[in-house]
Amino acid sequence: MIFYRKELMIYAIVFGLLPTVLSISAQAQLPVSGRNDLVQRTDAALKKGLAFFHSLNTEGGYVYYVTPDLSMRWGESPADTHTIEVQPPGTPAVGQSFLRAYRVTSDTQALAFAKEAAHALIRGQNKHGGWDHTIDFTNLNNEVVSFDDNQSQSAVSFLMALDQLVDDPLLTAATQKAIHMMLKTQLDNGGWPHKYPEQGNYHDYATFNDGGINDCIRVMLEAYRYYPGDEAIEKSLRKAARFLMISQLPPPQPGWAQQYNEYLQPAWARTFEPPAVCPTVTVKNINTLIDLYLILGTETLLEPIPDALRWVREVRMENGMWARFIELGTNKALYYDRPRIRVERLEDLHPERRTGYAYQTDLQVPLEKSILRYEKALEMGNEALWKAEQYIDSKEALVRRIEDITGDVVRILDEQEESGAWVTKNDRFKKNMPRGERWNGQYLTMDRISSSVFNKNVATLSEFLELNNQLEKFSEMTN
Repeated sequence: MIFYRKELMIYAIVFGLLPTVLSISAQAQLPVSGRNDLVQRTDAALKKGLAFFHSLNTEGGYVYYVTPDLSMRWGESPADTHTIEVQPPGTPAVGQSFLRAYRVTSDTQALAFAKEAAHALIRGQNKHGGWDHTIDFTNLNNEVVSFDDNQSQSAVSFLMALDQLVDDPLLTAATQKAIHMMLKTQLDNGGWPHKYPEQGNYHDYATFNDGGINDCIRVMLEAYRYYPGDEAIEKSLRKAARFLMISQLPPPQPGWAQQYNEYLQPAWARTFEPPAVCPTVTVKNINTLIDLYLILGTETLLEPIPDALRWVREVRMENGMWARFIELGTNKALYYDRPRIRVERLEDLHPERRTGYAYQTDLQVPLEKSILRYEKALEMGNEALWKAEQYIDSKEALVRRIEDITGDVVRILDEQEESGAWVTKNDRFKKNMPRGERWNGQYLTMDRISSSVFNKNVATLSEFLELNNQLEKFSEMTN
């Protein structure tokens, strides 16, 4: 079996098989045992990590954090022993981690863990077909569908993905109910509300905040691929595409707002979320337009992008950051505190708002990625770009990506405890305040096991195994 010298170097260095500086002839003589050993260790660590994390479940579901002795649990706030989180990095995100690990390892235990997570979500699915922030197994009467922070969307994504792999009538019924919910809750203008059914307040508005509509569109794009030929799903996507086009504000501020009322006007949400143009939302919407273009092939979806990119570049602040809210008509940064009190500077906000909300964000990297992606869309067209984003089509590119993540893989293996756990040592987090009191700047520190860390580690280890499987196939083709 033949491997590129660069690839050989990676594994030689990782395992200390050779000095850092190697001659070409020495590299050529390096056995593949180093690579194989790391792959085997990664596979074993992944399975051990899955088994340990599964032991933390509550009726198949998960929260955000637990202490190593399991005495304390948290979602966005302290959690009891009969409540699980729907919002990522909770149950659907953990389920997706089990599912990804199953795809790369074919470990039936990982698939069983994913099924348990799915059935926890199915038990908590409400009569509308969606979910709120959490599921309380002692009270399953919550009838709110929330699209905040990828809550219902992440659950639908997970159920659809699992439904492609297993024959489970209960899962299939729940998945179809969830897709019907996505269609039913879409507003006439093509967006999605913050919550459903109607609340009589800002929750009824079409909401981009925290990626709400973007995640809904992502779900419908997934549904379009999973269930080809479904006219209702395609119609929903075209409605959503139209909404993105008509909700873009006119020049000289051709961006998007966080939320829109029924008259398609930027509108107030919470008392610190004013009507405004939002750079972060705008960058996300640029990528969603490209996502829609890749699937629908409608070139007019790219037309709003140049103006939006120009405006985002224009409103960068002197400190190199971007304000979350830009005042309509002036391009001035807006800062609002509770209860709808405008202040002039970030430093004038109460600590609870100043540190608990991204009033300023560094968008340089996502902006550059969006520009590059837009240019590729123009150059390559939708079908070629979609394929390029889905697959690594050369051995050289595979080797480069393996090199990029090998250090992270080794770190993750080193940090895993004998039990299989990844424990975040001395984790620092905000102290939970009594109801009605604002956070006063106090933090707590303790060791915690994090769903987010678990999901990230599983993603990295799974990618490493996926890449090596692909590399093996490329190598066989060259022999």
